[in-house]
Amino acid sequence: MTVTSAQRQAVIQRAGGCCEYCRVEKTDETAPFHVDHIIPLKHHGADDLDNLCFSCYQCNAYKGPNMAAADPVTAKAAFLFDPRKQTWDDHFQINTDATLSGKTPAGRVTIDVLKMNEESRVEYRLFAMRVDEYPCQKD
Repeated sequence: MTVTSAQRQAVIQRAGGCCEYCRVEKTDETAPFHVDHIIPLKHHGADDLDNLCFSCYQCNAYKGPNMAAADPVTAKAAFLFDPRKQTWDDHFQINTDATLSGKTPAGRVTIDVLKMNEESRVEYRLFAMRVDEYPCQKD
């Protein structure tokens, strides 16, 4: 990755310490957060701030070089959520049981590819919800 220290700091500040995909908060170093290329370099993405977002380890690991997938509802191809060009609340809903629902094809494929409703991730969000630490709020 060729992201500079200044870019990394700008991405973290812009995100307010929140994963821009699943909205968990960066609270410790045991699960490091990453600066993610929204459009991966292998797909001709750039190191520009407009192509970078702050991502928790799990979202970044599952996303990998993916940028699109088949919508689990329509089976049609859809691009993953782009935090620079789209608004989170337009594409996702947080349910009372801490699962996430996709409101759009982009939301649904992002939840599916990034495995946002994996049991351990939902359990963590549910705990964080109970102590009023989820969803992460930007400062």
